Amino acid sequence: MTAHTELRPADAAAFEQHRAVLLGVAYRMLGSWWDAEDVLQDAWLRWHGADRAAIDDPRRWLVTVTTRLALDQLRSARHRRETYPGTWLPEPIPVGTEVGDPAETAQQRDMLSLAALRLMEQLTPPERGVYLLRETFELPYAEIADVLGLTETNARQLHRRAADRIGDDRERFSVDNARHRDLVDRFMNAAATGDRAALQALLAVEVTLWSDGGGKARAALNPVVGPSRVARFLTGVAAKSPDVEWWFLEVNGGPAALVRLGARWSLMTWETDRGRLVAIQLLANPDKLRALGLFADEHSPAAVARAAWRRL
Repeated sequence: MTAHTELRPADAAAFEQHRAVLLGVAYRMLGSWWDAEDVLQDAWLRWHGADRAAIDDPRRWLVTVTTRLALDQLRSARHRRETYPGTWLPEPIPVGTEVGDPAETAQQRDMLSLAALRLMEQLTPPERGVYLLRETFELPYAEIADVLGLTETNARQLHRRAADRIGDDRERFSVDNARHRDLVDRFMNAAATGDRAALQALLAVEVTLWSDGGGKARAALNPVVGPSRVARFLTGVAAKSPDVEWWFLEVNGGPAALVRLGARWSLMTWETDRGRLVAIQLLANPDKLRALGLFADEHSPAAVARAAWRRL
């Protein structure tokens, strides 16, 4: 082993110091917690083998490496998602996990929301990389170009294209406001009581529901569109099980509901616009729900965190 591959305690501490930021980069890029952890492991190996004496700014170096690794992973993941059974939805952040920089603004933290991650699925990997580095880290285009191996002009073009694709839907990223939570509370009460009329009244004309079963749980293969159809779908699903529970919790910085239908669990999140619910994500794939502690030992940290859930 050469001298520069020997990891000193200070070097290990430097990596740990930036771990949350790096996880934030990888997770925002991929929308998958498990893939993000794989990227972080690869970044650690790169850091372990790097000539750290030649690295002036460890944070910048690690963010650059993590971003490039995440882009490579995203290109591979997009091929898998094209053959995914039905709709692919992002995975929620595990309970109690620190992701990102504590100094991030509310607008930057919004980029961790499941709404943001779903909307960014429509971007190409280069567009997503540029958009995230610009919106989350507020990096100048010259630095973004350096990180991603682009020209500055190309970086500007990619950001403009990404912003145009997301457009006005960017307003859905922000979920930490009283109106949104009021809508969510009313929705959950209507859904829990089976009040279809009250449920439908909360839905926008253009409301769309996406469900993700991953071929391992029941889910609609195609989006459900329109207030009547969405309300009918939700009340119909609940009516099929005599044993239904609704739990309130927070994931990715916003309100969510866990719905238990017999032995099956689903996670539901919402997007709002102009006082109505415009989008609903229903995640039923058990592989993506494991991080919430649903299937953990009762004494595990994730399971203990369930004490914070509120049952309706």
